[in-house]
Amino acid sequence: MVRAPSFNATRAVTIHASAENIYPWIVQMGVTRAGWYSYDLLDNLGKPSAENILTEHQTIQVGDVIPMSPDGKQGMRVKDFSKNKWMLWWDDKGDSSWVWDIQPEGEADFRLVTRVRVKYRLLSPAIAFNLLVEFFDIIMMRKCMLGIKRRAEKLNRSL
Repeated sequence: MVRAPSFNATRAVTIHASAENIYPWIVQMGVTRAGWYSYDLLDNLGKPSAENILTEHQTIQVGDVIPMSPDGKQGMRVKDFSKNKWMLWWDDKGDSSWVWDIQPEGEADFRLVTRVRVKYRLLSPAIAFNLLVEFFDIIMMRKCMLGIKRRAEKLNRSL
């Protein structure tokens, strides 16, 4: 989707939980929703990320905004998804994509893989944000993915 990305990062974590207990955490992500399960002061306006599945944020459709701004109106859009398997977000210009993929690993575990691709436009106002993403992605995504892992495994144990 993003031709010749300037930034391309793939991250993964093994989760000891079912895909059905991983996927809901991804569906509800975003500022003004469940948060990002990362450093809330930096990426969720100081509001703690959800520790529970929020039923009001479990319905998602192609074209919905994954909010990344304080007003909840700006962000990436859902390009496509397959429930309990994967979800793809993108910007309308084709400069950014973010995919979440849940793959079986053994009998009871799943591998959550995420890939972010961004094409920088040097004259775009978003260039400063894009450069920040590149430098802090590894720290923020690690915390996010471990946050999803912890929550999904806790949910899996409670069922």
